[in-house]
Amino acid sequence: MQSFKNSFASFWKYRYLLQNLITRDFKLKYRRSVLGVAWSVLNPLLTCLVMFLVFDSIMKGLRGEGIPNFAGFLIIGQLLFNFFRESTSMAMESVLKNAPLLRKVYIPKYIFPMEKCCFALVNCAFSFIALVIVFVITWTPVTWATAWMAIYPLIMLFFFSLGIGLLLSALYVFVRDIMHIWEVFCTLLVYASAIFYDPETLSGIMQRLIHINPMYWYITAFRRCVLWGQGLDATMMVVCFLCAAVSMVLGIVVFKKNQDKFVLYM
Repeated sequence: MQSFKNSFASFWKYRYLLQNLITRDFKLKYRRSVLGVAWSVLNPLLTCLVMFLVFDSIMKGLRGEGIPNFAGFLIIGQLLFNFFRESTSMAMESVLKNAPLLRKVYIPKYIFPMEKCCFALVNCAFSFIALVIVFVITWTPVTWATAWMAIYPLIMLFFFSLGIGLLLSALYVFVRDIMHIWEVFCTLLVYASAIFYDPETLSGIMQRLIHINPMYWYITAFRRCVLWGQGLDATMMVVCFLCAAVSMVLGIVVFKKNQDKFVLYM
């Protein structure tokens, strides 16, 4: 309990630094962009359009019928997975990229992976404008009684991504090849996250394999709340929480155990 209080006190002490780092990254990302923040909306929209044209035709060709409201189904999976990939990839390199700063002044090293995940969450929030546009174009009704529940899987996904980001950032300091391995893994993970297909149409073995993937649960939970108006059941809430909790515990333990050795490999 005392350790938790000390950790929270340390975090609260550096909250303004965290805010300044997020603001800095936001300005740097859009400083030379002609479209600016609008690109955070246009990028998922254009990607969704291309994937819709390709996969909607494939699904109809295979089964004779497509997924109801496939555009909304597709962009939700795309936005959440993009947040996961962006946050973990940036967090992985964050400690090493700030090595010159860490050599000069004392800053808790976990601030940098956390800042990247928070920054990715800000980008994701802007990208949700694309979701609203798709819903308006496709005349998708939203059940507000369940839509607000989507905050839960989004928060759990943030902590899941933060835990993975802490783990990767610690490993990346010692083994640079982790970056290339993670890129390949994320590419494979796209196809196991039910972004552009309905896993219920697959065979039993494939369904069970997909259900092992935490990203499937976060994406499906968000769709249930926003797209299907079904809300969250107890199983989904527990699985989302447990995945986030395990990820955070693993990430914190590995990061805390190795952070004192970082300076030797920077």
